[in-house]
Amino acid sequence: MQRLQDIAIKVESPEGVQASHGNALPILHEILHALQRFSTEGEQSCIDLRSLPFGPGDEEELLRLLGRGEINVTMDALGESTIWETAFSGVWIVDHRNAEGEPVALQIEIGPVPQIVFSQQEDIVDAIDRLEAQLNDH
Repeated sequence: MQRLQDIAIKVESPEGVQASHGNALPILHEILHALQRFSTEGEQSCIDLRSLPFGPGDEEELLRLLGRGEINVTMDALGESTIWETAFSGVWIVDHRNAEGEPVALQIEIGPVPQIVFSQQEDIVDAIDRLEAQLNDH
């Protein structure tokens, strides 16, 4: 039996009208507080935009208000990830896609550099093994 919460609800705006449901501003306040904590305490934060109940147009409005900064990064690890610094230093957008190019995650990270950019310890150990093997072949 289908339950009420199992029924997908899609809110649509009239054609040609970009709707905003007012959810961008509360997220901007959350980003401000996270940026203040990072500045004073060094605490890094991550906001998963896909877990938020945005209405149509809210995500676009939030990204528009954050703007774009000077740094763009593209990574290819099990799909393409696009990372860009917003107009606010220390506030990053991280857009993950799978191998088919479908959106997987959209996050806002507050910190000096998004965590995904750092080399993982397991990858470093693997790199040591591969480099040693390559040197042994010569």
